[in-house]
Amino acid sequence: MKRKFIVLTAVLLIAMLAGCAKKESPADRLAAYTKFWNDEKFTDMYTDYLSSGTKKTFDQDEFAERQEKLIEDLSIDDLEVTYKKPKEDAEWDEEQPAVFPIHIKMDTAAGPVEFDKDLTFIYEEQDEEKHWYADWDPSFIFPGLTATDTVQIQTTKAVRGKIFDRNGKPIAMNGIGYEAGIVPGKFTDAGKKADVAKLLNTTVEFIDKQLNQSWVQPDYFVPIGKVAKTDEALLAKLIEIPGMTYQETAMREYPYGASLAHLSGYIGPITAELLEKHKDAGYTETDLIGRQGLERILEDRLRGENGVGIYMKGPEAGSTPEKIAVKEAVDGEDITLTIDADLQKKTYDAMRGETGTAAAVDPLTGETLVLTSSPSFDPAEFMLGISGERYKTLSEDPKQPLFNRFAAAYAPGSSIKPITAAVGLEAGILKPDAGIMISGKTWQKDSSWGSYRVSRFHPEAPNPMDLNKALIYSDNIYFAQQALAMGKEKFISGLKRFGFGEEIPFALNLTPSQISNDGTLASEGQLADTSFGQGQMLTNILHLAVMYEPIITNGLMYKPTLYKDDATQQVWQKDLLTKPNADELKTDLRNVVLDGFAQKANLPDIPVAGKTGTAELKKAAGESGQDNGFFVSYNADHPNFILAMMIEHVEDNNGSGYVAELAADVYKAYYKK
Repeated sequence: MKRKFIVLTAVLLIAMLAGCAKKESPADRLAAYTKFWNDEKFTDMYTDYLSSGTKKTFDQDEFAERQEKLIEDLSIDDLEVTYKKPKEDAEWDEEQPAVFPIHIKMDTAAGPVEFDKDLTFIYEEQDEEKHWYADWDPSFIFPGLTATDTVQIQTTKAVRGKIFDRNGKPIAMNGIGYEAGIVPGKFTDAGKKADVAKLLNTTVEFIDKQLNQSWVQPDYFVPIGKVAKTDEALLAKLIEIPGMTYQETAMREYPYGASLAHLSGYIGPITAELLEKHKDAGYTETDLIGRQGLERILEDRLRGENGVGIYMKGPEAGSTPEKIAVKEAVDGEDITLTIDADLQKKTYDAMRGETGTAAAVDPLTGETLVLTSSPSFDPAEFMLGISGERYKTLSEDPKQPLFNRFAAAYAPGSSIKPITAAVGLEAGILKPDAGIMISGKTWQKDSSWGSYRVSRFHPEAPNPMDLNKALIYSDNIYFAQQALAMGKEKFISGLKRFGFGEEIPFALNLTPSQISNDGTLASEGQLADTSFGQGQMLTNILHLAVMYEPIITNGLMYKPTLYKDDATQQVWQKDLLTKPNADELKTDLRNVVLDGFAQKANLPDIPVAGKTGTAELKKAAGESGQDNGFFVSYNADHPNFILAMMIEHVEDNNGSGYVAELAADVYKAYYKK
């Protein structure tokens, strides 16, 4: 009897607890429902919180999978559903629906979307349980959306920014090219497919795939490949094949071609590696991206931002899509350089395809006018996807047209002597009019130098040797003796003031100029060698041009600029030369062209001043090797620009005098305009 009483008591207790348990209010259900919604747990929402009427109208795929897919396709992020919390003592009538104003907002690929809705809960029984359940329809995804509407996303491509030179002439622009293709009905010789494939850097299999598309008709144009506007020779070869033709298409153009290729760079198809690297930047497999030069460096500014639109469209034929959200395209930025593209082309052409590099700066502003590397390549070839065979040809060319020489550093040879002179003049050691007696072809300070001797190329130079004659005859012994008189400390300090040993303050990465590998001069012999640009001294071509500025500006050296909106006359170094010392060097450099070994640049109507230099790159002591020739020059009356040019392998071509001849062609072409 006692046992029956215990069991009965337990049953009564459970019943009492159940009766006392708090029933979930519609506000409680709303809180749980919106939490699942914000957490994007749509299956839980469907299973436990949707009304029977909603479930009858929409199956789980329509509810959960559709929302999950839209979140992925539209890049929906930060989904947030909020509501005003009802009062705790609010009373709810189970015979009446409970209606809650809610606010829905989210970020999408097309920008933010937010709207207000009324969410209704009804009290009903499901699976033998009574609860408050939500009524739902697709308008809770986007306002006005119905079950039969489709959601579409449209992308509007941003227009890539253009690159202009200082005079507004395009260096990289959105122009036209050609799409080469086949008209099947006229392409009667199937054996020509291999020729077309080779010319357009594709395969016969690709051509067959294009021709076998379902839409192709005998008189239709079937695109096969693209051709740059400048490649007239390729177009001519293509249209010789019966059935081949071409039509205009939008394409990036590089009007100055090879002369500016290393600077402008080019765009090209995005690779899988680049796509992974920029996976959060909105690129797709079909996009083009800056691959080299300024096109790569300025990619973020040039690219712009694509526009995106999200629309819903009814099932009726011809129905007008209704806007949900639209983010307008933002075109890329147009960028203007300080480069003078015509002067650049004149300089490149004057180099006659020789291996070398050249730079020009405006000595009164610091603006970079020329930055070229020779030989070069056609950027359009790379933009369209260069063939492996063609790339192999370019990469194995002994002249290395793909190598960017203006970014490299070279031994400057005697072109550095005016800088050595400037350091000596300012140190008060070098007296320009003081003559030094020098005899013979070689010289050494004393026997402590062992076998090392300083050599000069013109032992016939008259004595006594002063600064003017030393520059005219480019006398190594004179400058070696001046450097020894200065001593290592003063000489190194002076060179550092000209920017040696530091990164050149420039928009592009250029190899810094160096005094030596470690910045010191280990011996008197190395000090002597460095005074005339040998030893371990290296300088990049732009820095070499900039170092001549103080001669024109009476002591100022400006930071070189590349972008037209950069401030001009940004002082890099000052007080490098007093006016009397600068005037001395102005006279001497003019005399180098009048009386020295740069007479190829002695033009009748253009008073060119400058200094030649030859850097010997010996393989071993006593052996002959490669000679690189230099000429740094300017118009003595109107110094519009300082031109520094270097040509490799001048040992069998009149040495640095040949470079002076090439530079003269630049002046003749420039002042002809």
